[in-house]
Amino acid sequence: MKIFQERLTELRKLNKLTQTQVAEYLHIRQPSYIRYERGDAEPTLENLVRLADLFDVSVDYLLGRSEY
Repeated sequence: MKIFQERLTELRKLNKLTQTQVAEYLHIRQPSYIRYERGDAEPTLENLVRLADLFDVSVDYLLGRSEY
């Protein structure tokens, strides 16, 4: 899970998005999104796919299963 947190935070910052903006994109509250970045919660499958789409990466990349 640690790699997911790191990649999620890195991608958000590289894309110059705030936690609030990503939360709004996912249709969740900001505290829920913050828990993803902290590793306190895992996204639903639907939100995992949405995150991959938002950052134009694969789900495998987000989960640390690939390097791109």
